[in-house]
Amino acid sequence: MKTRRIGARGPAVGALGLGCLNLTGQYGEPVGTATARAAVDAAIEHGMTLFDTADSYGTDHANELFVGEVIAGRRNEVTLSTKFGVVAMAENTADAIRGDRPYVKSSCEASLRRLGVDHIDLYYLHRPDPKVPIEETVGAMGELVEAGKVRWIGICEASAETIRRAHRTHELSAVQSEWSLFSRDIESEVIPVAKELGISVVPFAPLGRGFLTGAIASLADLPPDDSRRRMPRFQEENFNRNLEIVRIVREIAGEKGCSPAQIALAWLLAQGDHVVPIPGSDRPELVAENAASVELVLSQADLDRIEDLLPVGTTAGNRYWDMSWAEGQTPEVPK
Repeated sequence: MKTRRIGARGPAVGALGLGCLNLTGQYGEPVGTATARAAVDAAIEHGMTLFDTADSYGTDHANELFVGEVIAGRRNEVTLSTKFGVVAMAENTADAIRGDRPYVKSSCEASLRRLGVDHIDLYYLHRPDPKVPIEETVGAMGELVEAGKVRWIGICEASAETIRRAHRTHELSAVQSEWSLFSRDIESEVIPVAKELGISVVPFAPLGRGFLTGAIASLADLPPDDSRRRMPRFQEENFNRNLEIVRIVREIAGEKGCSPAQIALAWLLAQGDHVVPIPGSDRPELVAENAASVELVLSQADLDRIEDLLPVGTTAGNRYWDMSWAEGQTPEVPK
């Protein structure tokens, strides 16, 4: 697979990474350990070397434990990223996020133990803590780098101003936020500041939480306990309006002889060499399909057409009920 560099001085990784969230069952029931292991094997085989997890994924940190188990013996084949800061998905973000210096240090030690590694390649602040100056949090993360426990640091779902302040405190290598043809709110401010400062952008949910694959034709396709059912964009009125986005992506994919998922990923990859999407594929056949998108080149005419058909603001509904989970970002206003 083609490679891209994380940040100005970070590691070279596959142009696509692997989001590990759903390997332990974020959307409905887990796929099963054997299938999840096969997905990990397929990712490494196809050159998707950036593996992304977090200490808050899964019950009792199940995702970090699983990722640590499956990469044991293959540590040198993987660039490992994890996150800290989300204590619980509470109603009030102020009660659910911690970024104080002691918590930064204790979270890192706990993740190292669960992952079974002696260092974390890329360590993210999962969300900025509104109660703690970003300089305190990122300063503590910088101390982890100096101690050799972390190699590079990043920040998730932060505003442009917070990114600037964080980068002044310690060099950031990556900013992770939701970004796709389904979620384009970061394009006005976050993307430009990241490019200006030489920070890579790592889009999570690059397939619109599965919506852009075309596999979700109705709400009945989502399991009863699927977390997407609680998101505004998956509420019935918004969902039905957003199906038009899927129809357009499917139409373009048909013309190109590829899958809708490959169009969605190729569009993101075309936004610049500083972009490294992390689709959360949980089956080996989906991993292979996603990996092939790296070879799909969209012409400027293709990109212009997509922009005309799916401009910023097309999507109906916010990403979260409480948009403070995405610091400083303005919710998209559907047209």
